[in-house]
Order: sequence, then structure tokens, then C-alpha cells
Amino acid sequence: MEEMKKRLVHIHSARGIGWKSIYRFIHFDSTLQLIFTLKEHQFPALFQMTAKNAKLFYADLHSTSTDALLDQFHKEQVHLLTIFDNEYPACLSKIYDPPWVLYLKGKKSLLKSNCISVVGTRNPSPYGIDVIKTIIPPLIKNNWTIVSGLALGIDAEAHKISIKEKGNTIAVLGSGVHQIYPTSNQSLASEMAISQLLLSEFPPYRKAEKWHFPLRNRIISGISKGTVIIEAKERSGSLITAEQALEQGRDVFAVPGSIFEPRSHGTNRLIQQGAKLVLTAEDIIEEI
Repeated sequence: MEEMKKRLVHIHSARGIGWKSIYRFIHFDSTLQLIFTLKEHQFPALFQMTAKNAKLFYADLHSTSTDALLDQFHKEQVHLLTIFDNEYPACLSKIYDPPWVLYLKGKKSLLKSNCISVVGTRNPSPYGIDVIKTIIPPLIKNNWTIVSGLALGIDAEAHKISIKEKGNTIAVLGSGVHQIYPTSNQSLASEMAISQLLLSEFPPYRKAEKWHFPLRNRIISGISKGTVIIEAKERSGSLITAEQALEQGRDVFAVPGSIFEPRSHGTNRLIQQGAKLVLTAEDIIEEI
């Protein structure tokens, strides 16, 4: 790995910074070498950081060496991709705020496959489960990799059915790859870390935070050619994913449901607003 990329991974693994901070660091010094020479008190003035975040970042940055950090990732079989790597997903690099670094566990070759995301409520109805069982197998047979967020409900079922159908699936996490959330999906994640792919922009031991999930959602839609929403209430994280897919210029598909079912209000509203109505997997395949 080139020295600049190594420095980027080291900086990215530290707490106290976000996407914009790294953007400012690169604008300040494209090699990132100078970042390691600055004193703690210089960061707030130079990079619009709070004193608290500057203290946290500075401590993390100098708590270990770059090589030691990279050795740890290698031993734990965590693959790294920076936005400057040729293997970085082209479709993800085109979004407004692509992740600077991706942390991967499993078959990273899946990032080169044709991906479609399937997301929805954490509390699906029997109808929602039947929809997944009907729509995903034909997508698998047509060599689509199913992307979802490893959340309870529709997400987890999408991963499980993909595996059962001997297909490929990618889980995009709102935590690090060694801090699986929710913990009830730990066994599923462990299986996917071997035979499928876990992907996160958060360092491996970073715990899930509420604000991580909208960031995760932009990656779910960002690596996919289209996003399918199966059951979502009117105020739902799945609708954030749909909104981000539209902003990224990707297709959005929605499965209709009963007007008396709150879990279908969000998907029905998406259709009303122009999302492509899905009755069969062929409706998706023909469109993309």
C-alpha cells in the first residue's frame, strides 16, 4: 500500500473526525504527512474542529504507529480499500460523499458483481416475508448480488434467503466488522464473513451509533444499481435509503401493500411519488 494511503487509513481509524475533516486534511496536504506533525492545539483553528474532538483525534493518532495498525488489520483478515484504490467500487466513488476507507471481511470480489439492494422494516408481516421469498430467488438466478444492512427483519431475511438460494449477498454495517449490531445477527454475520461479504466504513472495533445508520444507508444504495423497498412505515430508515438512491441517480423500486397496513404506507407513498411498482422480480430485472 502506498504511503499516502497508509496514512489515510491511520487517520481514518482515529476518533474525533468525520468525512469533512478528512476532506480538509487532504486539501491542506495531499500527502497527509503534515497531519502527523501538527500539535493538538493547531487542529481547531486549521480544520474547524472542536477542542474536544481535536484532543480525541490527536490522542488516537499518536497512540500507535501506522504499520502496527495495518499489521493488526492484516492479522484479523480485515481487507482495506481506500477511495484512491483501483478496486474501490466505481459506482460508490461517484456519490457526493464516498467513504474514504472501506473495511471488508469475506469475499471482496463481490464488490465487482452486479448489486441490487433490498431493504425494509425491522418488523415484517408474513406478507413481507413472502414477498422476499418470491422476489429474491429470480434475482439470484440472474446473477444479482443482494445488498442489505444486516438489520432485524427484512434486511436479515434478504441475506438468509440469498445464502439459502446459493447466491451472493453483501451486508453493509452501521458498526465495525468486529462489533456486529444487532448482536442477535452475530451468527449470520460470522457466516457471511467467510462465505459472503461484510462491509463498513467504520473501523473494525467501532460500536454502532444512531447517527451511523444514515451514513450506512448511502453505501447500501451507493454500491447498488437499484434499491428495492419491501414494507416501510412513512417514517422509516428504509425511506432514507430510497431518498439517497434517488439523489445518487439510481432506480428505486417499491412493493405495494394494503392501505390498512402501516408497514406499507411508506412503500405505497414511494410509488405515488414515482418509484417503480414491483409485482414480480421481472419488473426489476427488465428495468435494470
